[in-house]
Amino acid sequence: MAAVRRWLLAGLLVLVPLIITIWVLNWVVTSLDQTLKILPEAWHPDRLLGIHIPGFGVLLALLIVLVIGAVASNFLGRKLVSWWDSLLGRIPIVRSIYSSVKQVSDTLFSENGNAFRQALLIQWPRPGVWTIAFQTGTPGGGIESHLDGEYLSVYVPTTPNPTGGYFVMLKRSDCIELSMSVDEALTYVISMGVVVPPGTPDQPK
Repeated sequence: MAAVRRWLLAGLLVLVPLIITIWVLNWVVTSLDQTLKILPEAWHPDRLLGIHIPGFGVLLALLIVLVIGAVASNFLGRKLVSWWDSLLGRIPIVRSIYSSVKQVSDTLFSENGNAFRQALLIQWPRPGVWTIAFQTGTPGGGIESHLDGEYLSVYVPTTPNPTGGYFVMLKRSDCIELSMSVDEALTYVISMGVVVPPGTPDQPK
């Protein structure tokens, strides 16, 4: 019975990640294939080739993103984006949602941004209990004038879903910078500590 149980667990360790990966990829491809509906019926790959080949929607979505990015990168494109932001900023309800999402996306995808650029080791939720967190910046908006010393803006993710978490401001001296990359730290958090990053992790002093 012990051998059967061991084989069962070994099989699950192989199959579960594979099945979930295939399911996620299938969902992504199927969702992006819906972008083909913006094309005229005569241009659909299924009609041109006579068979259904999944994935053309992914290429079309990538092409659309690249074209929009190229347009938004020039002077006229930046003016259009600014006008669009201003227009949405005048619509009630839409204004609050759009501005919040845009601020987060600008922070995350900006080449000059500091969001999630550094993995940290902090004591949370009480002294003596350590967890992984991510530096998102430094306090601003007048908040820094009420803080005594140098502080960091820190995001503490939850496990196994890192999209839920806590935003806190901690003294820089209470935050230990880790040598592991952000991807490694996220993997460490999502796996609940099962997948340990390579190398020796930094230890609190």
